[in-house]
Amino acid sequence: MTDSSVPASRKSGAFTPRRRLGRKLAPWLFLAPGMIMFLVYVIIPIGQSMWISFFQWDGLSPKIWVGIENYIELLDDEAFYTSLKNNVIWLVLYMLAIPFGLFIALFLNQTVRGIRIYKSLFFFPFVISQVVVGLIFSWFYAPGFGLLFELTKIFGGEGIAVLANPHTVTYGIIVAGLWPQIAYCMILYLTGLNAVAPDQIEAARLDGAKGIKMLWYVVLPQLRPATFIAVVVTVIGALRSFDLVSIMTDGGPFGSSRVLSYYMYEQALSEYGYRMGYGAAIAVVLFAIMMIFISGFIWKMWRDERGL
Repeated sequence: MTDSSVPASRKSGAFTPRRRLGRKLAPWLFLAPGMIMFLVYVIIPIGQSMWISFFQWDGLSPKIWVGIENYIELLDDEAFYTSLKNNVIWLVLYMLAIPFGLFIALFLNQTVRGIRIYKSLFFFPFVISQVVVGLIFSWFYAPGFGLLFELTKIFGGEGIAVLANPHTVTYGIIVAGLWPQIAYCMILYLTGLNAVAPDQIEAARLDGAKGIKMLWYVVLPQLRPATFIAVVVTVIGALRSFDLVSIMTDGGPFGSSRVLSYYMYEQALSEYGYRMGYGAAIAVVLFAIMMIFISGFIWKMWRDERGL
């Protein structure tokens, strides 16, 4: 092809209006399928839940408008406060998965013999279903034959039935949930550690940084994206802890291990409820708590990035 056959606009590097429009539309065309699915499966259901929370409805008969009566009823519901308290405990203790996952990732981020075997062992809990995790820990805590029960019987004289005690049951379920959650955070940090700039590590070593100082001032700032994902996923995991509660205790004993997601299910879908509007009100409260925690963390990260 000779120079005379090449269009002048291509020679000069300029774009025609049509090409400029295509370059502007291309990112949106790639984003469109995901945005449509997010709208249909996330945004619209959230709006529908908020709308249903203003009705009295069993899921089949016509809806009856009750305004904010469902929310007023929540204020006098003792089971709701128990579920809310347990969710706060879940949120606080579940955050332990982040530092534990980080320290395990730092331990595994080495080039030593056999490290792949250790990585596989620590990764194993993440690939197990939550139902299986719940069953394993139910057997672990079980009176009569559970390993923990037998150990406490040997060292304490009397076995501790963790899941049968209203004061310990929530903590026992949280421990079961932390096992795979720590593995997930570990995977995130292992991925982040692979992207840490080695030249910054070497420069910090030349300046005499090591140990905690190296971790705090050099490594952790580069792990902010992994930390952000870990916090968001951990908060969501703590608030949607339905499956472990359902498998391990079914909300017992005496409703002491209920969380908001399980109480929502009891009210809206179980044989004890069929109160869709009341269940939707609980879901709205759960969503609000989740958004407060996640938005607060995003705001803090934004301020840190801006240096405010």
